[in-house]
Amino acid sequence: MAITTEETPAAYGAETTGVRAAPAISLEGVSKTYRSGPTTTTAVERVDLEIRQGEFFSLLGPSGCGKTTTMRMIAGFEEPTTGTVRLAGRDVTGVPPNRRDVNMVFQSYALFPHMTVAENVAFGLKRKKVPAAEIRTRVAEMLELVELGDRAKHKPTQLSGGQQQRVALARALVNRPSALLLDEPLGALDLKLRQAMQLELKRIQREVGITFVYVTHDQSEALTMSDRIAVMNKGLVEQLGTPAQIYETPATRFVAGFIGTSNILTGTVRDSSDGRARIDYGDGQHVLADAEQAASGTELVITVRPEKIRLGTEEPNANLSRVRGTVREVVYLGSATHYTVRTVHDTEIVVFQQNSSDASNLAERGDTAWLSWRPEHSYVLPG
Repeated sequence: MAITTEETPAAYGAETTGVRAAPAISLEGVSKTYRSGPTTTTAVERVDLEIRQGEFFSLLGPSGCGKTTTMRMIAGFEEPTTGTVRLAGRDVTGVPPNRRDVNMVFQSYALFPHMTVAENVAFGLKRKKVPAAEIRTRVAEMLELVELGDRAKHKPTQLSGGQQQRVALARALVNRPSALLLDEPLGALDLKLRQAMQLELKRIQREVGITFVYVTHDQSEALTMSDRIAVMNKGLVEQLGTPAQIYETPATRFVAGFIGTSNILTGTVRDSSDGRARIDYGDGQHVLADAEQAASGTELVITVRPEKIRLGTEEPNANLSRVRGTVREVVYLGSATHYTVRTVHDTEIVVFQQNSSDASNLAERGDTAWLSWRPEHSYVLPG
C-alpha cells in the first residue's frame, strides 16, 4: 500500500505503529545540467538520497561541488534536469517553492530593518492570514526557543550577528515547515560565535524535531551538528554516513583528504598473515594494516589520522606501524602541538600531539624522530 502524506508518521518513533515512515526528503536519480551555447556543465549527477524524518542532515563539500544546487532543487528554486524530488513521499518535481512544505535560511539574513524582531518573525504568518492571537502565541514561543524573548521589540540593527541569525531561524521555523533548509547560514559570523551557534542550532533542531538539511563547506561544522553527512565532489555523492563513519572510514581518497587532516601512504604488501598486511620500507620501518584480501604484491593506499600517531626518539615496538623521519615544522597551538615530519622516503606526515605534563617538547625542528601507530589505525582506502 502506498504511503500518503497524511499516513506518514512525523518522527523516527513511527516505526512502532507498523508503518514505515516515508523519508522526509528523497532524491531519486537527480541530475542538473546547465547549457551555455554549445557548452554543457553538469552541476549535480545522478544523486540518490533519503533524508529521514527529524534528522539533522548535512551536504558537505568544496565550492562548486553541487551541494547548494542540490538544496535549491529540494526547495524548488531549481528544477532537476532528470530525476525526482519527493517530500514525505509526495512527488514535488515541478511544484513551485511556495507550494512545498519547506523553508530556507540563507547566509544573508534578509531581515526587514524597519520592523521589530517580533514583526519579522510574524511576517509569514500574517501573509497566511493566521489569526492575530495565534500569531502572538507562536511568535512568543519561537522567540523563547531561540532565547530572544527579551528582544522582541528591538530592531535588527540593535542585534549582534548571532542574534540576527536566530531571528532568521525563528522566522523560518514559526511557519512549522516539515523541513528546514539552511545554506551556509553561519558563514558571516566570526569563529567563536559560529562555534557557539553550531551548538545552538543542534539544540533547536532537537527541540523542534524538524528535519534540518544543512549546506556547508566547513568539515568541523558538519561533524559537530550532523546525524548524517553526504560528502559531495564534482556533482557526485562520494560518501554518505554518520560523522564517525565519514571520519574514521573514508570511502575515497577525496573524502580522506577533505574531512580533517589525513596522512596518505602508499606501498606494496611484503607479506600478509591472519588478515594483517605489512608494507616494508626497510631499515626496520614498516606499516601494518588490517587488510583481509591484501596478498603479497598488492598495492595499498593507506590513510592514518594525525592524532593516532605517536612521536618519539626511541625505536617503537615491531608490533606497531613505525617509520622514521626528520622534524620539519613544530607548531604550538595551546592544547596540542602539530609536528610535520618528512620520512626517509620523502613523504610528509603530520602528527597532532596532545600537550600534557609528560608529552611536551617531544622534538624540535631538525630532530630525527620515530612515528608509530597501531595497525587498526592504518585504514586501507577502498579501490
